[in-house]
Amino acid sequence: MAGYQIDEQLTTFGGHVHGWRMVLGLTAQQVAERAGITRDTLRKIEAGDPGVGFGNVAQVLRALGVLDQAVDAIDPLASDIGRLRAGHLTKKRAR
Repeated sequence: MAGYQIDEQLTTFGGHVHGWRMVLGLTAQQVAERAGITRDTLRKIEAGDPGVGFGNVAQVLRALGVLDQAVDAIDPLASDIGRLRAGHLTKKRAR
């Protein structure tokens, strides 16, 4: 597959998910049940598997109590460049 490879970032992300689970003292079964997914899917997320659905990842972040932080982290208005170009947010397309 051509393009930028994100394997390292996905592995790091999965490690952070695992880290949050450990910090909170939750088992894989507990997080999987709270997220409404299987333990195997959670294992894939923690391993950085790129084939896991975005909704499943979001459910795990919610179960860990960090979904709001993740959403806030990508807010364009939370960055200098985003605030500088805030007028572009109302456009339907990037040109």
